[in-house]
Amino acid sequence: MTKKRLKGVSLFASAGIGETYFKNVGIDIVVANELLEKRANLYSSINPETKVICGDITNEKIFNQIISSCPEKVDFMLASPPCQGMSVAGKNRCQETMESDKRNYLITYVVKAIKLMAPEYILIENVPALLKLKLMYDSEYRTVLEILEYEFGSEYIIDSAIIDSSDYGVPQTRLRAIIKMHKPNTVWNWPVKREKVTVEQAIGDLPSLESGEKSNRKWHFARKHTKENILWMKHTPTGKSAFSNPVYYPQKKDGTRIKGYESSYRRIRWDVPSPTITIRNDCIASQRNVHPGRLMPDGTYSDARVLTPLELMLLNSLPADWNIPDDTPELLIRQCIGESIPPLMLEEIVRGIYDEQD
Repeated sequence: MTKKRLKGVSLFASAGIGETYFKNVGIDIVVANELLEKRANLYSSINPETKVICGDITNEKIFNQIISSCPEKVDFMLASPPCQGMSVAGKNRCQETMESDKRNYLITYVVKAIKLMAPEYILIENVPALLKLKLMYDSEYRTVLEILEYEFGSEYIIDSAIIDSSDYGVPQTRLRAIIKMHKPNTVWNWPVKREKVTVEQAIGDLPSLESGEKSNRKWHFARKHTKENILWMKHTPTGKSAFSNPVYYPQKKDGTRIKGYESSYRRIRWDVPSPTITIRNDCIASQRNVHPGRLMPDGTYSDARVLTPLELMLLNSLPADWNIPDDTPELLIRQCIGESIPPLMLEEIVRGIYDEQD
């Protein structure tokens, strides 16, 4: 039997990276909402068939525009409400203070949208802390799951888990909280874990590059770093931090050792999935984002630089020919990848909708 395609809406969509493979599993996002114009424009460039509404979902006009732009029947909803503004309920937090900060309540706009659209399938995702946060909701402090159970427990099957993207074919370790909601007459299975994909398997065949160099591969070019940073990293072995170097360690101009964590100025490893890609993946001093490098005949290590945009794409499970405009700013690519959910992981999760449908 031919399986029906699902019409979906994406809230807090960013550039839509997580949705890259949705069409492969029969989901067509017809409406998306993103707050920041640069990201909304990139979303539109990648997905011209989707109506993208740029603006703050807490603005009544924008919210109503999202709802009115949707088809009469929405089958699927993806929502990634930012959790930076959500506060853990504490003894010293009064209800008035909590309620005065609307950032704490972005999840309530997801609740409102669910009530109005009543999709068959809903996927809410964010960092693992999402499942622990509590909000004042209808005179009680409740977790996000408790809010959803309170509002929709009789209408939806609600399930949650913390998932590692590297368990599903993504060459990157990234933990995400996943909440699945689906109508009782439907089935949505969790994906089966797959064999891990290493950094070597994902990017090992790309040309070696030093700071400031370019290759003939699209998006495979190296950022420029200071001569000091290059010196420190050239003497840093694969998987190690420059802070562990006996001589060429991070230091001030007077030779004084810079204090820092072993996660900084650190090369990633070849033989395992990469660490979580962060939004500051452009900074060589940031967390675990220096190329693994290879031992050279002179005892130093190659590729004393952060990962290139292409390497980041591949480690995030994006295709090498990802269809973004040639003039997309490098930092915008890096930021969107650093805040995204790996698309192969999301594809594996939504694929479970079809395991027993019909």
